Parts: sequence; structure tokens; C-alpha cells
Amino acid sequence: MIIYGVALLSLCTLLGLFIGDLLGAAIGVKANVGGVGFAMLFLLLISERLKRSGGFPQLSSQGVSFWTAMYIPIVIAMAAQQNVRGAISGGPMAILAGIAATVLCFALIPLVDRIGRRDPAARASAQDTPA
Repeated sequence: MIIYGVALLSLCTLLGLFIGDLLGAAIGVKANVGGVGFAMLFLLLISERLKRSGGFPQLSSQGVSFWTAMYIPIVIAMAAQQNVRGAISGGPMAILAGIAATVLCFALIPLVDRIGRRDPAARASAQDTPA
């Protein structure tokens, strides 16, 4: 059963890399643009949908959990392959995009923290209270 989770991961990876290549070609870049991110997004959406419908047993979930733990090292290894010197010398847009993404992520941390802290009872009582 664990192999089904790994199979789902590989299908999501292939689909993500394909879309990343298409996106790179569409914007005129000779590289994969966001393929691993798309793959992880597909994996998250599909596995959650399968869990809710009962089509994703706990053992299959273990195959996905293993690769989820490996996500950061994989991204670091892929980033090490990128041509950073070429991106920097190509203009300030790469640096600006990196800074903007980092600032946006830092700005969203309090919002995500608030969403995670709300308990289900507080949400239920807030929905029952007329505005």
C-alpha cells in the first residue's frame, strides 16, 4: 500500500514538471518554472481529496509522508542546479522577485497563525451569532 502513495507522488511530479516546462516556454525562459511547487500543490490537493473520499488508506499515506519530509532537501538540490550568476547578471528583476516573495511570505505569517489558532468551538459559535 505504501507504493500507492509513492506512485501518486511520482504522477504529481511528472505533471508538475510538465506544467513547469510549459510555463517556462510560455514566458520565454529555457527552464522549468515552478515544477516542484506545482507537483507539491497537486499532491496536496489530490491526496486530501482521496482521504476525504476514503480512497487513500493510511498505509498509502505513509508513502506520501516520507517524501513530504524529503521536500526541503529536494528543493535545495534543485535550486543548487539553477544558474544563480546568470539570473543576477540578467538584471535586477530576479533579485526583486525574490525579495518580493520573501516579504510577502513574512507578511502572511501572522494571518496563517491566526487561522491555525482558531478553535472549532469558537468558529461554530461565531457562525451561530447573528451579525
